[in-house]
Amino acid sequence: MRKILSGLIAMSLAFLLLAMPIHSANAAPAKFKNCTELTKTYPGGVAKNAKVRNVGGKTKYKPFVSAEIYKLHSKMDRDKDGIACER
Repeated sequence: MRKILSGLIAMSLAFLLLAMPIHSANAAPAKFKNCTELTKTYPGGVAKNAKVRNVGGKTKYKPFVSAEIYKLHSKMDRDKDGIACER
């Protein structure tokens, strides 16, 4: 009984590993042409790191943290607080 149970668990784990999508570590972050497009994907905008705080007042959404995406869209950070396109 234990051998059967062990075999089923091993097969289940193998299936889960095969069924999980594999993402490339070298995938380039998306480049958006304006804040309207960016906020469709990231409603709270994009922060350059988790330590930055919004200086522009109240916001509805928490920003997505990504240094790479922020670097591509840093020109959209009008108040220079480290969050591009915050809402």
